[in-house]
Amino acid sequence: MVPAAPQPPQRLDDASLAAGYAWLARVDPDLAAILERFGPPPLWARPPGFPTLIHIILEQQVSLASALAAYKRLREKVDPLSPQGFLALDDPILKAIGFSRQKTAYSRYLAQAILAGELDLAALETADDETVRRELTRLKGIGAWSSEIYLLMALLRPDVWPAGDLALAAAVRRVKSLEKIPNPLELEQLGQPFRPWRAAAARLFWYYYLDGVE
Repeated sequence: MVPAAPQPPQRLDDASLAAGYAWLARVDPDLAAILERFGPPPLWARPPGFPTLIHIILEQQVSLASALAAYKRLREKVDPLSPQGFLALDDPILKAIGFSRQKTAYSRYLAQAILAGELDLAALETADDETVRRELTRLKGIGAWSSEIYLLMALLRPDVWPAGDLALAAAVRRVKSLEKIPNPLELEQLGQPFRPWRAAAARLFWYYYLDGVE
């Protein structure tokens, strides 16, 4: 019999995440093996707000390392990183930092939406998950993957499962010994047994993908 899942809080912290890992280890031997081999993954928390959304835009379709390098160069140019400060940067500066033309457009659109009052990031911190998804994905350049990562890492919601994430899909394939990498619809279905702790499960799969390196 599958043990009943403890009810997660709206926002994860280290203690509640540990409870989620403990339950997942009881219901899934593959996740238990990851915990035994690598220990518990970190919270990987990011502060909610404009800078984190810019970081997530930079991470779209590139390696985490290259996105982080570009984000650090950006912070060297603008600190604190605000919508006003970002909009003061011209195209050559952003290109030198590592922004493509597309990501420059997306990031400027985000900054303008915040300044115009079209996006209230503070209000998202207490909104339900679907409201957060709806508010973020109506902005050009912020799709399902970006909104899921913001929910998972910035708002620390417990039941987020970014089915469009390639690293998560690759990890699930390896851990579950699947014949091929699952597509987003298949990955969504594979995540159902981990509800309401899918964000904890995603961290375990990512930790396996990273071989336990933070």
